[in-house]
Amino acid sequence: MNHPRIAALAAAFATLAGCASVPAPIASAQGLAALREQVFATERAFARTMAERDFAAFTSFVSEEAVFFTGPTPLRGKAQVAAGWKRFFEKKEAPFRWEPAEVEVLDSGSLALSSGPVHDPAGKQIATFTSVWRQEAPGVWRIVLDKGDAACDCAK
Repeated sequence: MNHPRIAALAAAFATLAGCASVPAPIASAQGLAALREQVFATERAFARTMAERDFAAFTSFVSEEAVFFTGPTPLRGKAQVAAGWKRFFEKKEAPFRWEPAEVEVLDSGSLALSSGPVHDPAGKQIATFTSVWRQEAPGVWRIVLDKGDAACDCAK
């Protein structure tokens, strides 16, 4: 059965889909390297919030629509992430620390991935974190996805 209205809607949808905005690539490798350094610096500053026991600063790095995989159920949104992570800031000493080992940024400059080790207070690696950052304004990166994986204590 051929319906002219459905055909017209399909054509309009196809036209709109073809107009979808795709971010322009970064003009140079130098620009991409600068963005990588921004994300390294942002991740280091984010980690300092734990070391300095600054919960308010911690939450300033979290995007409104962030999803953190902390425990069996993901924490969705800045408010849930803040509520779920508040316990890590309650004691005088930080329960863990992390640092970025690698960062990659999309050619568009809109998203970045950071990853690195997580250590306990004695310095033993207990996990590896992986975070996705979104550039929400020029030079302003906020974390949108975060997941840690326990370190393997495997004997080889």
